[in-house]
Amino acid sequence: MIIFDIYMKKKILIAPLNWGIGHATRCIPIINWLIDYNFEPIIASDGDALHLLKKEFPELKHETLPSYDIEYTKKGANLKWKLLAQTPKVIKAKKAEKKATATLVEKHKLSGIISDNRFGVRHNSIPSVFITHQLNVLSGNTSQLSSKLHQSLMTKFNAIWVPDFKNEPSLSGKLGHTNEIDSFKITYLGPLSRLSKAECEIKYDIMVLISGPEPQRSLLIEKLFKELKHYNGNIIFIKGIIEPEQTCETFGQFTVYNFMTSKALEKTINSSNLIICRSGYTTVMDLTKLGKKAFFIPTPGQFEQEYLANYFETLKLAPTCSQEEFTVDKLKSIDNYSGLNMVYNNPNLDCLFSLF
Repeated sequence: MIIFDIYMKKKILIAPLNWGIGHATRCIPIINWLIDYNFEPIIASDGDALHLLKKEFPELKHETLPSYDIEYTKKGANLKWKLLAQTPKVIKAKKAEKKATATLVEKHKLSGIISDNRFGVRHNSIPSVFITHQLNVLSGNTSQLSSKLHQSLMTKFNAIWVPDFKNEPSLSGKLGHTNEIDSFKITYLGPLSRLSKAECEIKYDIMVLISGPEPQRSLLIEKLFKELKHYNGNIIFIKGIIEPEQTCETFGQFTVYNFMTSKALEKTINSSNLIICRSGYTTVMDLTKLGKKAFFIPTPGQFEQEYLANYFETLKLAPTCSQEEFTVDKLKSIDNYSGLNMVYNNPNLDCLFSLF
């Protein structure tokens, strides 16, 4: 029995937040690294994030965590107050996932935890890591307060992994850099992407890549179909709706998918000339790795996405406008921007995983 234990793989729980699918997709390279290093990843999440990772890693064990069940608004200006009003719900979910985590630690005999923005997924008896690109949380005139609260929660973890470069030029700007947390706790991984750049024939003039929560996702889909229907070129549309089966339909110049798994998405982005998308951080990392030109339409009311879109526009990397203001004529400015491109290197995985 002792000999058997020596050769058992260490089990690491990896738990992304279900907020769109970005937190889940950026965990994909980490899951693959863990497998390469002979760990056994156990995936835990809920909703679309869990569904996506089940499709990507059907051979791995999966667990369902309590849902935060956040409700969103049709008016972006009201989002901050809508989220604030749901603070009791978030606190309740955090307590529930902390209890669930304790059960999973015992059930699977875990050796470590990697939590992507789930504050309740940690345990005092084993190393617990928190992944975030937001060491500072932007919330308008309450940014200082929200940042302090966020920092106080994340410092309860043994380590903080930031998917960005430590030095400028960075992808997260002031979001992922602060002097308010002890630097020994922070490791900069470099940007995380499940995708790889490849030389492909350009098949699509525009790729529309939708992500993020409802109802804003459906509102953007409706807006873009309306504005692009008279565009003279091939358009592929990925709705980002995770369903049991992939669907595809064509009409006019549109080819429309409900979702794509990693390999298909990688090929499609590489085969597209311009990407219209949200300025979510995971999307930014993916498009930067693939060196693509992008037009960003931030989710209304999400200060982080609005900051990132304006940040890249200021750097003359990618244009942006609000969801309400978008028209097909806005795309004419794309030649004035250089596009997203940055060299990626994997972190020192020996050092990174020595924690476990």
